[in-house]
Amino acid sequence: MTEPSTSPVTPVLTKRWLSPNSWTLHTYEQLEGYTALRKALQAHPDQLIELVKASGLRGRGGAGFPAGVKWGFMPKDPVKPHYLVINADEGEPGTCKDIPLMMADPHSLIEGCIIASYAMRANHCMIYVRGEALHPLRRLNHAVREAYAAGYLGKNILDSGFDLDIVVHAGAGAYICGEETALLDSLEGKRGQPRLKPPFPAAAGLYACPTTVNNVETIASVPFIVNGGSDWFRTMGSEKSPGPKIYSISGHVENPGQYEAPMGTTLRQLLELAGGMKDGVPLKFWTPGGSSTPLFTAEHLDVPLDFEGAAEAGSMLGTTAVQVFNETVSVPWAVMKWTQFYEHESCGKCTPCREGTYWLAQVLERMVDGRGSEEDIDTLLDVCDNIFGRSFCALGDGAVSPITSGIKYFREEFLALCEKNEKAPELVGAAR
Repeated sequence: MTEPSTSPVTPVLTKRWLSPNSWTLHTYEQLEGYTALRKALQAHPDQLIELVKASGLRGRGGAGFPAGVKWGFMPKDPVKPHYLVINADEGEPGTCKDIPLMMADPHSLIEGCIIASYAMRANHCMIYVRGEALHPLRRLNHAVREAYAAGYLGKNILDSGFDLDIVVHAGAGAYICGEETALLDSLEGKRGQPRLKPPFPAAAGLYACPTTVNNVETIASVPFIVNGGSDWFRTMGSEKSPGPKIYSISGHVENPGQYEAPMGTTLRQLLELAGGMKDGVPLKFWTPGGSSTPLFTAEHLDVPLDFEGAAEAGSMLGTTAVQVFNETVSVPWAVMKWTQFYEHESCGKCTPCREGTYWLAQVLERMVDGRGSEEDIDTLLDVCDNIFGRSFCALGDGAVSPITSGIKYFREEFLALCEKNEKAPELVGAAR
């Protein structure tokens, strides 16, 4: 087994971000833009699917499913129209990698969409963007118009005989629409709620036609794989989680932002990139992949942040939304704020999540207000047990993760609230 490569890499996904007018077609073409598309159109679609499989590219939206395998699920004979749908509904608290990518380098996403659509015999691509992300929506729409005008979209792209239309769709700000089947229902004009699976989208997705749903960062990686090859891609990251990754670091660090690093980079290394803990106040707890992933503590500074490393340590890589909290933050208070978010965003389709998140928020609010009891801790864990694995989609599982892990690592803080009947300190200036 090869050791993971976690040394800093020459920027790949973010290499154009600081270029003047990086979002324009002119800048993109000057920096190898659309060269991968020309190369891809010379290949057979199945060759591209095999290339992506060989690269080991895994979904960057949180689940980490191998992208090439997912593409291979699409039927070879297009009896019905095939669709590629891009999940750009970035709503996870702490996640902020796709929006900057669409702002700074929208053409990398568009080029990836064209290559992926060609590989899957899809002539229609939808990019579903979170409705509040107004600036990325404008940038993306402008980039799509530029691509049409240059002949990269529309009929007979670059005289290849391949046709593709891209539609940029603005969502309405529902977190649940980040779940792929709820996103598809929303695209169809229905209320955004998860579907029962099977059938899976590859068999019956958008308009009951074969559909692949991929994350922005996943698809934006594809042109680099086509140009560089699968072996080059595997020189970064670890054996089972290869490639570069955009880590979103927020919270109590000196320089929050997006940092591109190989998969398997540790928080200790990321903190060095981000200038260390803000004002030197020590780390208390952090999330490796957003609020829906179990918390880590200072003891987990050297956990490799790839899909296997995070899972082995008891959490998930998720969307690599690394939220960092120092010793001034109350864990019960932070957990309560996340739980209020999940209560608000539950679509209400299934009882465990609809009722469970409501009661979790009620109990946590009472505890944080200094009116809790020791029995409330057992009640929280019992409600979590009745949600986890029993809700219709992963929102329920994500909602219980900060609670169960918070109690696991910081039980004494929850007990202290009950014994002293004192309110938990709030984080000054924090947004709900």
